[in-house]
Amino acid sequence: MPAVLFSLMLLGALCSLGESMSREEKSRLRNQVVEMFDHAYQNYMDHAYPADELMPLTCRGRVRGLEPSRGDVDDALGKFSLTLIDTLDTLVLLNKTTEFEAAVRRVLKDVRLDNDIVVSVFETNIRVLGGLLGGHSMAVMLKDGGQNMQWYQDELLHMAKDLGLRLLPAFNTSSGLPYPRVNLRHGVRGPETRTGTETDTCTACAGTLILEFAALSRFTGDPVFEAHARRAMDFLWEKRQRNSNLVGTTINIHSGEWVRRDSGVGAGIDSYYEYLLKAYVLLGDDQFLQRFNIHYASIMKYISQPPLLLDVHIHKPLLPARTWMDSLLAFFPGLQVLKGDIRPAIETHEMLYQVTKKHNFLPEAFTTDFRVHWAQHPLRPEFAESTYFLYKATGDPYYLEAGRTILDNLNRFARVPCGFAAMKDVRTGSHEDRMDSFFLAEMFKYLFLLFADDEDLPFDIEDYIFTTEAHLLPLSLSTTPHSQSIPSNRTSEEEMDDSNFEWTCPNTRLLFPDPAYPRHLREPIRTAVDKSCPRAAPYREPGMGRPPLRAQDFMANNPEHLELLRRMGVTLIHLKDGRVQLVQHATQAVSAVAAEDGVRFMQEMMELSSQQQKEQLPPRAIQIVSDPFFGRVVLTAGPAQFGIDLSKSATGLRGFVTVAEPYSGCSEITNPEYVRGHIALLQRGQCMFAEKARHIQKAGAIGGIVIDDNEGSSSDTAPLFQMAGDGRSTDDVTLPLLFLFHKEGNILLETLKEYREVEVLLSDKARDRGADVEAAEGGCLTEATTPTNFEPISQSLISSLAAQDEIKPSEEAVSDVDQDTSPMEEASPEEGVGPAEKEASPAEEASPAEEASPAEGVGPAEKEASPAEEASPAEERAPPTVADSTQPKEETDSEKSEEGDTDSNQSVDELLADWREDLEAFQQMEKDEL
Repeated sequence: MPAVLFSLMLLGALCSLGESMSREEKSRLRNQVVEMFDHAYQNYMDHAYPADELMPLTCRGRVRGLEPSRGDVDDALGKFSLTLIDTLDTLVLLNKTTEFEAAVRRVLKDVRLDNDIVVSVFETNIRVLGGLLGGHSMAVMLKDGGQNMQWYQDELLHMAKDLGLRLLPAFNTSSGLPYPRVNLRHGVRGPETRTGTETDTCTACAGTLILEFAALSRFTGDPVFEAHARRAMDFLWEKRQRNSNLVGTTINIHSGEWVRRDSGVGAGIDSYYEYLLKAYVLLGDDQFLQRFNIHYASIMKYISQPPLLLDVHIHKPLLPARTWMDSLLAFFPGLQVLKGDIRPAIETHEMLYQVTKKHNFLPEAFTTDFRVHWAQHPLRPEFAESTYFLYKATGDPYYLEAGRTILDNLNRFARVPCGFAAMKDVRTGSHEDRMDSFFLAEMFKYLFLLFADDEDLPFDIEDYIFTTEAHLLPLSLSTTPHSQSIPSNRTSEEEMDDSNFEWTCPNTRLLFPDPAYPRHLREPIRTAVDKSCPRAAPYREPGMGRPPLRAQDFMANNPEHLELLRRMGVTLIHLKDGRVQLVQHATQAVSAVAAEDGVRFMQEMMELSSQQQKEQLPPRAIQIVSDPFFGRVVLTAGPAQFGIDLSKSATGLRGFVTVAEPYSGCSEITNPEYVRGHIALLQRGQCMFAEKARHIQKAGAIGGIVIDDNEGSSSDTAPLFQMAGDGRSTDDVTLPLLFLFHKEGNILLETLKEYREVEVLLSDKARDRGADVEAAEGGCLTEATTPTNFEPISQSLISSLAAQDEIKPSEEAVSDVDQDTSPMEEASPEEGVGPAEKEASPAEEASPAEEASPAEGVGPAEKEASPAEEASPAEERAPPTVADSTQPKEETDSEKSEEGDTDSNQSVDELLADWREDLEAFQQMEKDEL
């Protein structure tokens, strides 16, 4: 079977019991939060203000237009002192009323909102409009207290209304959904706006307006703001997929058609759900709770696979849309607390906590087996937010310890002399020169509240609701009169069957009198993530016998096995890249006994996978050493768990390549005269790797290279593989076998087509790339004068560009373990192939493989899916192409001369240029995702 996704969390033994934290320790941590805030805030004021944000590595302000563009990220910057406005209500919460008063005076004196600049409607709403409204709420509260802000005359509210009016032109669409961007001075119409041509927006972008806009309407008495926000919410609700009751990620603002139909609770959708529930809390409108409840039921039915939250397709919600999660979904346990659904909140939070402890921070995206998918961490506060709300709900001191972990990691890994720097890569600890405004607006609020007692707070926090940017809006707004001109757009009773939903928000203080309850939910998840606790042997009733299918016998192309999986509630899902996922749903089993068999099957699969990954092998190198390359092209290859270990060979294996027939290598080789004494090229598929190795070995080959048949696969976008055996002894295999992804393999095949003979070196590291050149050209060519038209490829491009932040390697599919290969930890920047001038080897510079999680590994039966199931276009086209390359060329010398070396060289150059284009497209895809 090609790949297995394990989403089963196994029960584990209890390892430790939580202990309460003393008041003195809580006070110390609370004071530490204040000190950290002071460090960040004061450095912003000293080195960046009035710029929008602080650049903590270079100790200066980030001014849009003066710094290199970061794309859409810069749309949050509007030359309106973003960080100061975003931080106003945080100052009050942390008892810094003097600093708050000074900050308000600075905002009123220095900040202009009529800048000729294009900004994000979403970011400007939640950060700037929300910040002004939160600051106004705090100013009014302090003024009413009679000691501070006695001079205040609603100046921040006037600024908020001015900004709201500047955002209103974005709503000038037939659907009522706002344009994603607006020019603060010119709106969206006309060439001077430099915007207004967009057609798509994200669901969260259009659905995260109601709190701020309704608050603005109720503070000012002008209903126009709330009316526009309600209209956008109504339109999104009407456009939900009626069968699944889910919404997509991106929508056309004119037609209402879904552009991206994947649905989850993370990036692109997250705060839409948040604002449905919070709008009910703030405004008291039952309609918002109705809608939230219906959405929530679908989320828990389709997206929630505790503790995981996996995106699905809105039209086929039983099919997963991806196998990784983004860090923005970390807010969801906090929202579940507000909903009153504590059990899944505890489970998902625990999973996030274990990922945090594994990587120090939540990676921007991570796979279902808790490996890094996107390695950045811009100091996001969502995990701290959920930690605070779960502590409020349970009173469990465990969450205080989770907060301590957050504090410690921020100080150890993110703190720099001029503030706190975002993590560019959580694996290496490298920094990025950014400190987003939400770090001050949200992170320190939630951490301070986590460690604070009621007497430490300057006001009753229960009188306010948090926006998605953690700005504080008073619940008293629900009783503020508002215009009846606001349309209700109520949905018919037939459509809204909400008889099973409660109409009150729960009092979380009364939900769980037993403080041990959360601990019992966390333990199984902790076991699954870090394997720190022993697992008890699975129980089976006497007389029930063994499960009907053992993991070690499973074959993905066996119809009987697939039927047995179905009966056990195990679903096999084919992915576009040729892999499959195995997911177990006990409720879909034909009986309770069959469901237990399914659990057993998944447990065995995980255990066997873990056994096969005990020894993680580093990547290998395939170096093209023949003329005209002379070792300058190096391909990153995956090793095999059988055959000759190239790391034990001082010289590696050198030989000429040829294509085996049949290309699959799954039967006796029919061209042994060409294979004998050569390194055989084979295509992945139809049989097991060990079987391929035995066939070419019998034909006299000295080595083998297996090329992936999944068109487009690349070591730049997928983790490296190591090829496993066939479940029986492979001691009879005495030649080395390496694995190339499709793009790297295509480089080799195209080279073989264009040159009479291609010699390669298989080794654990690239050898001296100048030696062959000197030998061939009398020492006239040195590494310093090596031509650049044969640049290293594959992960070398990542290596050379990573320092410029141009390429972000993906770890996609780490969770989808291949049946015949096991994923290795993504190469470090020096892994794979280095620049042409570099002599260090990929094996030498590869970082040690991270310890495998329980979900990692490969299935025991390392069989590939059947050709009918997994054949890709490459499988049909490749054999005739490479077959031609194996035959002797019947050219005359004059014909060869007419061809010339230049044409051949140009063809390889074009191939490398295409490679770069693919990498750039992949980079852009990753940026667009979040």
